[in-house]
Order: sequence, then structure tokens, then C-alpha cells
Amino acid sequence: MTQITAHQPAEWEPHAAVWTAWPSHGDLWLEDLQPAQAQVAALCRAVAHVDAHGKARGEALKILACGEEAIFSAKRALSGTGAEIIPATFGDIWLRDTAPIFVRVAGKLDAACFTFNGWGGKYVLDGDSDVAAFVAGQAGVPAVFNEWVLEGGSIDVDGQGTCLTTRQCLLNPNRNPNLTQTDIEARLKSSLGIEKLIWLGDGLANDHTDGHVDNIARFIAPGVVMCMEPSGADDPNRDALNTIIADLRAATDINGRKLEVVTVPSPGRVENDDGEVIPASSMNFYIGNTTVVVPLYGSETDEAAIAAIEKAFPDRRTVGLPAGRLITGGGSFHCITQQQPAV
Repeated sequence: MTQITAHQPAEWEPHAAVWTAWPSHGDLWLEDLQPAQAQVAALCRAVAHVDAHGKARGEALKILACGEEAIFSAKRALSGTGAEIIPATFGDIWLRDTAPIFVRVAGKLDAACFTFNGWGGKYVLDGDSDVAAFVAGQAGVPAVFNEWVLEGGSIDVDGQGTCLTTRQCLLNPNRNPNLTQTDIEARLKSSLGIEKLIWLGDGLANDHTDGHVDNIARFIAPGVVMCMEPSGADDPNRDALNTIIADLRAATDINGRKLEVVTVPSPGRVENDDGEVIPASSMNFYIGNTTVVVPLYGSETDEAAIAAIEKAFPDRRTVGLPAGRLITGGGSFHCITQQQPAV
């Protein structure tokens, strides 16, 4: 009997909806709460892509909000987008990592749910470990529970069985200390239909996710990968980015093709209000049905990054939006979104 396997679609394939969450906790966001809400609202409006006639051309918005005040502010900010505001309990908004990864199985969707341990125990917040099952239930999709730690931002797939990831994250002892590289590869194949992993090394400096790949390299088409090249002599990720480019150029996909590597300038050295380097990344874009939303950090390379990403997605519009307040919470646009593929 042929075993029915799961298949994780590429992000550029059609979506039925996008799941995200509304910044809801003042004790976490402090003075950045309302600015972060404004940046999430701008993302949602770009993804919904409402035309001049009030019709949403992009994709349906499913927004989790925690508490009456957050629900009210989300409804007010997203009026006219068709967004569904869903009351929910969660620790924070990073649904790329806490929500399920939707997969196709025999022509239907399943929600692959994994253990979430707060990025190796760094940020363990009440409610986050329950988000995957909750979203699966709200989506009306069967939940399939995988009893090992995996975050959606730690992998990026081409839809044909090839996956990008980093050793820094997936082999980190703070995730699955009892699993070997071979074990993890076998589980990814079983859970998500991944046949080949391309293992990169380290991610960005000061990234609390321990090197999530969606901050450093993304598939933009089968056989084509986008990554960042260093910007300026003071780029804090200069060595890591050069290594990533070299590793990708030496890699092949599941079909034996050498990867085509497209580079864009990194944001360079970006600091927070305290003068600390933050993991600002042009790669943390979200690929929607009609729109690619690119995070901007006020860098001199912002325009060049938008132009390069726009060229890579000629059938979509590319929208650059400020993400400087959002990243104070630890991530950007890709980190807060999880697409639900069309069946």
C-alpha cells in the first residue's frame, strides 16, 4: 500500500487566508504597543489589497486578538479590510513559530502542530504553546501533533521537497537535545514531506531565534534562492552573509539543480534606541497572493532591497513598509504571519 505523505506548499502558491495576531500586551510592548499595532495594521492592509471599489483582491485576514481592548483596537484599525478578529489567548504575536504549518495530504489540508518552547526557553509565555491547536480548530483543519520542537521560521521550502534551514537553530541543544541531524531530517520528511535539507550555518547577530532561516535566505521560486549581501564595512553580519552566499552557490536542490542565488543588500548596521545591534533583515518579507510586503528599517539600502525583491516577483506588487517598532518585539512581517494554503 502506498503511504500518503504530507506536502508543505511553497509560500508563493495560492493562499486561502493568512493568520496573524494583534499586539495585545502592554506589559510586553510598553511604549511600542501602539506603534507596533500601526505597523501590523499596515501589513494587513497591504496583504488584503482592497481596491478602489472596496473589494479585497489579496487574501482573507484571520487576526487573533487577546483581551477586549485589543479586540476593539484591531477592529477599528482594520475596518474595511474584511479582517476576521478572533478572540484568543496567546503570549505574543509570532504566529510563524507558534501557529501550525499547514500541509496538503491527499488533496486536503492538515495542520502540522509542533512543540513550542519559547525559542529554546528564552521567552516562555502563557498561551503560546496552545496557539497551534487553537488555530487549527478555528480553521476547521485536522490537527496533527508532532512531539518535537520546531518553529516555522526555522525552515523555508520550495514546494518541491527542498528546504533551507540552519544548524544553529535546528541542531541547537536548546530545542531537541536527544535528536540527531538524521533524526530531524527523518521527522521533517514524515511531518512536512521535506526530502532534502540544505543546511546553512549561523544566522544574524543578536537574533534570539538562534538563526532562523527566514531572516537570512528564502526560496523565491523552485531552484532560486534569495539572500543578503553585506552593506558597508560595519555590517555586523558581514562574515555570516558571505558564508551563506558561498554555501548556497555550492548547494543543489531535490532535483539536482545548482541553486540560482539572487542577492539583495542587507540593511547593514541597524541599532535600537539603546544603541544595540538588532537582527534587521530584508529577507523577512511575506509573500501574499497579490503582494510581497518587505520590512524597512530606515536603512540607506531600503530602496535597493525593494527594487531587487520587486524584480523577483513580477506578477505581484511589492510594498515596503516600516517595521522598526515591530522588531523591538523580536521579529518582523514574516515572523508574525502564517499562510493557510488554498486546497
